[in-house]
Amino acid sequence: MTRRATMRRATAKDAADLAGVARATFTETFGMLYSAADLATFLEQHTPEDWAREIADPAYSVAVVEEGHIVVGYVKLGPPRLPFTPKEGAIELRQFYLLQPWQGAGMGPKMMEWALEEARARGMREMYLSVFVDNERARRFYAKYEFKDVGRYAFMVGDHEDTDIVMRRAL
Repeated sequence: MTRRATMRRATAKDAADLAGVARATFTETFGMLYSAADLATFLEQHTPEDWAREIADPAYSVAVVEEGHIVVGYVKLGPPRLPFTPKEGAIELRQFYLLQPWQGAGMGPKMMEWALEEARARGMREMYLSVFVDNERARRFYAKYEFKDVGRYAFMVGDHEDTDIVMRRAL
């Protein structure tokens, strides 16, 4: 089946859909790694209210990926909050997710180009992201875009501690 997803900037009307896709993509990608309690605690942070607040905040940029009028993924940029002291002019690629049926259909590069162009348009000089140490597919994807490993940190899902790799690239 051919996928014909498109991208556009998120609006407040997308908040509930983004919250649902955020929970669904995280669960299908990582849900098997955690207890039900840890996963539920983590997913509580993806509420429509939180999404609406970030969409309205000019420090964030969010793009939705949709097929027809169904949201199937998203990209979110925001102020760095990883455990390091970024230089001025840094932005974080906070989230980059597509539901599994749309993965491998060519949207990943479009999403990354949007993120890089958006960061440059904001005058940013470098972009950071974090990726689960065992997520080899994502790590290879980011390496294609010249992101380099610059450290590790503990990423918490409920009470469960994972190791994430922090990656950086100059813009």
